Amino acid sequence: MSNAEKILAALDDDQREVALALHGPVCVLAGAGTGKTRAITHRIAYGAAIGMYKPTSVLALTFTARAAGEMRSRLRTLGVSGVQARTFHAAALRQVQYFYPRAVGGAMPNLVEQKAAIVAESAGALHLEVDRSAVRDLAAEIEWAKVNMLTPDQYVKHAEDIGRVGVNDMDLLTVSRVMAMYEERKTDRYLMDFEDVLLFLVGWLDSRPDVAGQVRDQYRHFVVDEYQDVSPLQQRLLDLWLGGREELCVVGDAHQTIYSFTGATPQYLLQFSRRYPEAETIRLTRDYRSTPQVVKTANDVISRGQVTHSAGLKLIAQQPDGPSTRFASYDDDIAEAEGVVSRINRLISDGVRPSEIAVLFRTNAQSESFENALSHAGIGYVLRGGERFFARRDVREAIALLRAAARSSASDSTVDQAVRDVLSSAGWTEKPPAAGGAVRERWDAMQALVNLADEMTAQREQTPTMSDFITELEDRANAQHAPTIEGVTLASLHAAKGLEWDAVFLVGMSEGLMPISLAQDTDAIEEERRLLYVGVTRARKYLELSWAASRNPGARASRRKSHFLDGIWPGPQQRRFGGKQNAKSTRSCDNCGGGLISSAERTAGRCQSCPPAYDEELFEQLRNWRLEIAQTTSKPAYTVLPDLALQAIAKELPTTPAELIRVRGIGPRKLEAYGEDILRIVAENRA
Repeated sequence: MSNAEKILAALDDDQREVALALHGPVCVLAGAGTGKTRAITHRIAYGAAIGMYKPTSVLALTFTARAAGEMRSRLRTLGVSGVQARTFHAAALRQVQYFYPRAVGGAMPNLVEQKAAIVAESAGALHLEVDRSAVRDLAAEIEWAKVNMLTPDQYVKHAEDIGRVGVNDMDLLTVSRVMAMYEERKTDRYLMDFEDVLLFLVGWLDSRPDVAGQVRDQYRHFVVDEYQDVSPLQQRLLDLWLGGREELCVVGDAHQTIYSFTGATPQYLLQFSRRYPEAETIRLTRDYRSTPQVVKTANDVISRGQVTHSAGLKLIAQQPDGPSTRFASYDDDIAEAEGVVSRINRLISDGVRPSEIAVLFRTNAQSESFENALSHAGIGYVLRGGERFFARRDVREAIALLRAAARSSASDSTVDQAVRDVLSSAGWTEKPPAAGGAVRERWDAMQALVNLADEMTAQREQTPTMSDFITELEDRANAQHAPTIEGVTLASLHAAKGLEWDAVFLVGMSEGLMPISLAQDTDAIEEERRLLYVGVTRARKYLELSWAASRNPGARASRRKSHFLDGIWPGPQQRRFGGKQNAKSTRSCDNCGGGLISSAERTAGRCQSCPPAYDEELFEQLRNWRLEIAQTTSKPAYTVLPDLALQAIAKELPTTPAELIRVRGIGPRKLEAYGEDILRIVAENRA
């Protein structure tokens, strides 16, 4: 079988249709989990394999550095190198850097990566009092205006025409004055922002035939992923890159349009066939990611919207049956966090890796209670948006050692073994350390590098070298495409786009959070629905949606469940007393998934008819011991050890310090302080 035949053999009928459509215009309407990245990378690889494409003449565009890095990695696995897979901004920046001396002369202005400081200074120069929130909103409005190709003067009329309001207490005219001052300050300091990069290149391609000709000679085939997220400025740039040619393949799903606040619009995707009447349209609807239960929930969420897109795309599950989607109600946010973490603990006990579990929320402010609950349960977590993997000192040191080994290596060892040998000299071991904290975080980071080496060795047909491994690391560092670290992911729904996990918990499903209270008109509310749809489709097997009736324990139950779940949430979720609904929790049983009605059942986390997964007598003995410690030290009982840790001890029955420290919630300090007492209680109970 030839290489080209192998490439096609790895695809289903619909994906193969994409791979065979080598000449544009081509529009691929691809639902979540349908293998769109697989289809377009195999299309490029097949075109290269049969000599239809010269790899260096292909420009593949997407919207995140991570997605671009993933595309390049897949192409390398398929044996294709030389394809430029980049974000719009990265591709434009390379061209601006190259052409600036010719088009303008001199050195290119320095790039402003964060607008906040200049925006705040510009507002201050106009005697406007702005806080951090206002600065953030002003910066976002400036970006919106620029991607819509509006000058400060044009901004006011256009914003009025579409019913856009000002920022905070500032009217449109005031916002435009801030924009003008921002541009003036930037010009005075010889600076440019990311939107300027695109605007510079658009201007040159439109007015300089020499620049346009050279770019068009270089790139003859264009692929755009996530086309529903394109902005007017990006579309204008794409048109100029094409220069009237039609060698274009776009891929998108209007049901996943969640960035309209940045200027993204699905209209270019939805109207593609009008613009190109001869375009070939291919639909990918076979969902290979999620179980039928998850797919049904996703279809139910999106089908109840007032505005549907993607020409009626409806996902068709290809995975075998899985567990039913779970729904849980809680009294307050703290109870919700503890309940979710209890479920996470159970999944981990059943063999689900922490890195395959995610808790997704609408706003980053919701993460704190889940961080605390996970910490108390002794479960590691990764907060997306925290310190970047490749910026960590221990990771940089490890890569430096690997790079040195790659330069001097003459060994016949495979990459996976060579990486193990190098990192062993830096303290890596086959088994994780008993200690937690920084020691465990360092080991987790090195283990992620080991796992990446294993994946490369297993996936590539030709045996990779250490130089290949270093190239992969450098590419991932540039794309911020970090290898997987073992820990539960905490992320906003926007940050979760493009990712997937075995188990997903969608939390805070109440009015005001989902949809968020800022969403007032139909378009904004429907975008919130699409955001929920994106969250649901991140789950492969386990999916749970939950909400809390109040924010704080003991507070009035003033919240209502999200209306997005009307007709989806099974059965009556609230009991009635005196004709009024009582928002008392109907949390689900950890064992059978049934609703928990009584206070005793909610406290136990299971139905009265379900047996506990731990020794109840030992658990009560440990609770009594904890109460004595709490009274002696004048501390809240849960700060000694949370119930989840006591339940884990009563389930695992550790007999040695080494076994005890492996129990989630027991770290070195807890072991030193309470280990002897706990082991004594366990031993006495077993005797």
